[in-house]
Amino acid sequence: MGLGMARNLHKQGLLVAVWNRSADKSAALAQELNVVAAASLADLAAQCDALVTCISADNDLLQVVTLLKPALRPNTLIIDCSTVSATTARECAAQLQQLNCDFLDAPVSGGVEGARLGTLAIMVGGSPATFERALPVLNAMGKTITHFGPTGSGQATKATNQILCAGNIQAAAEAMAFARAEGLPLDKVIDTLSKGAGASWYFTHRAPNMMNDSYAGGFRVRLHEKDLQICRDMAQQHGAQLPLIEMTLIQYRRLIEQGHGDEDISTLFRLKTALFK
Repeated sequence: MGLGMARNLHKQGLLVAVWNRSADKSAALAQELNVVAAASLADLAAQCDALVTCISADNDLLQVVTLLKPALRPNTLIIDCSTVSATTARECAAQLQQLNCDFLDAPVSGGVEGARLGTLAIMVGGSPATFERALPVLNAMGKTITHFGPTGSGQATKATNQILCAGNIQAAAEAMAFARAEGLPLDKVIDTLSKGAGASWYFTHRAPNMMNDSYAGGFRVRLHEKDLQICRDMAQQHGAQLPLIEMTLIQYRRLIEQGHGDEDISTLFRLKTALFK
């Protein structure tokens, strides 16, 4: 995701420097785009008026903020595109406010395709003034940019999206397993039903994975499991337990135990086909 987002920022003349925890990745991208590969997060912060972060887990984001803080100048804008809890987003905002820096939680959806094409949906939480200030950066990465409210609102919206993703991939995998058991030509099923009332982004874009039994790239099982655990925690704060989340988490844990945790979530098809005798 971060590669596509960085390339689109570069196309708009907004990218000055890059940094990654894996130095070889940032070095390769810096060479490709002819920008600086920052030696550290502090080095990155010293060169930029705005920083875009995209990190996989809550504790990692908090650590990145801690390492950025000593080098941040007042009025620096931090746009976080990670998927983390709303609580973590609010903690980051509070820490950065002490330095007179602005923070937006701006998680994204649209998959690696959307990141590459600059068509991501971006869900934003933070002050209206900070949102307006960030629009040139956000517009370089996404197509649908929406401000949902104060800090944490972007992450709450992303959690809503991740529940939808769970439902959609569950339905797509079960439907494709049923179609295969019925002996239907799966290519024709995908082509026709992608244009029908039951279609979803996941059916259209990930049912071919199931047909071809190939699950590289996309949205990894491990990451969606992490996101659904965030959704579970947020639901529990309201005294709710959501059956779809619970079922999907059980199935993801099974896939991870079977060695499929780094495959796209369409690998759920493996479990669905096993339901048919």
